[in-house]
Amino acid sequence: MRKFKLTLEYDGSNYHGWQVQPNGLAVQEVVEKAVEIIVQTRTHIMGAGRTDAGVHAKAQVAHFSADTRMSPVEIQKALNSLFPRDIVVAHIEEVSEDFDSRYFAKKKIYRYSILNRDYPSALGWNRCWFIQSPLDWEAMERASACLIGRHDFSSFRGANSDTKTSVRELYRLDLIREGDFIHLEFEGGGFLKYMVRIIVGTLVLVGKGKLAAEEVVKILESCDRQNAGPTAPPQGLCLIKIFYD
Repeated sequence: MRKFKLTLEYDGSNYHGWQVQPNGLAVQEVVEKAVEIIVQTRTHIMGAGRTDAGVHAKAQVAHFSADTRMSPVEIQKALNSLFPRDIVVAHIEEVSEDFDSRYFAKKKIYRYSILNRDYPSALGWNRCWFIQSPLDWEAMERASACLIGRHDFSSFRGANSDTKTSVRELYRLDLIREGDFIHLEFEGGGFLKYMVRIIVGTLVLVGKGKLAAEEVVKILESCDRQNAGPTAPPQGLCLIKIFYD
């Protein structure tokens, strides 16, 4: 039995997230069915983490074990020939039997993209949150500073989260201007359900002048989801990179 590590790129627009769902098609399901065809046996694909419905990934990592003589390159080509055009194996390698894509992950980078101008994008509508009203860039930067570090992020945690603790460490939260786009880049050891999207929704309130930048630290300290802003729409979010030793 051999174990393989996959790096997957996908457009999440047509999927109910990464994890197999009873009520809709998930990326994991598509990958498992393709691998099953190639290795001729039922195989479970374990991902490094879940992405929500409509969320994209540039570098989702997953692993599977199979009794096959195929080389990694042969598996990559075979999978890409079977996948729909919105899922791609960007890289594959054979790893040791003890490798686990989820538990070996050290940190992740997510990027949320906002299109901030007075007209939307016909080509990029499913890759960003279109906000027509001007956003106060400097106020959003000030508000984001208090979120960096190790905190209890209960205020930015989605309902029905099954994690045991809401304490997470956010190493970096950068706001990047790129033409009409504002990218918010999050680097952390792990993220709660909807955490990035709720933070973005809260910072947008600051940018619109509906919430003072100084109030964000109070929201964080309250550990109460009702005090934070709305959950930003999923299409602006993309999993950029997962780090391993």
